[in-house]
Amino acid sequence: MTILKAIYAAMLAASLSLFATATLADELLASRLGAILGQERQALAVVPDTRMTMLTSLPSADARGVQTQTGVVYDRAFLAALPVAEGDAQWECLTQALYFEARGETVRGMFAVGEVILNRVDSGAYPDTLCTVINQGTGRKYACQFTYTCDGRAETIGEPRSWERVGKVARLLMDGTPRALTGGATHYHTKAVNPSWAQRFPRTASIGSHYFYRQPIRTASQ
Repeated sequence: MTILKAIYAAMLAASLSLFATATLADELLASRLGAILGQERQALAVVPDTRMTMLTSLPSADARGVQTQTGVVYDRAFLAALPVAEGDAQWECLTQALYFEARGETVRGMFAVGEVILNRVDSGAYPDTLCTVINQGTGRKYACQFTYTCDGRAETIGEPRSWERVGKVARLLMDGTPRALTGGATHYHTKAVNPSWAQRFPRTASIGSHYFYRQPIRTASQ
């Protein structure tokens, strides 16, 4: 028993020695961390509260280009990563409309203009295909729904990269991307003009250089 007690005592002494060593190491580490953190606190103390909020807050979904309701990221990098789009005559009509009406807009602006066209197709007040909606009224100069179809100028595609980009937007919209930007808008105009109907229609969105409106629904009593 004496030998066992001696062995036990030796083991206990070794454990206590290791514990003391670990404790000293922990204390030294804590001391060094405290000094570093103290310096960090001093540096942060001079940062204005507004700046600190900006540094520690996540950007909004819009700022990140993310539209969580649709799964679409409204930025050019997202579109660039998609395969080149193609389609039938209806796709080409929508792509052409987006090219001439919205190619200079942000990606959100392109989708917004596309939403208006598709909303018209779904409305009983307009024709039921993309091409007929887009070309409605064409025949007399400026007597049309979309100016590029009756402004007297040739519809020449001079920017292939822009064509490819809006073609992807058209494909996404035609494939069922939810229309979450314009609140069911059926009309839009640039902010540089003020058409008479804009005084009667409720405005639903302001995106890029355009205002968007929803045409009031007429009832049988109106």
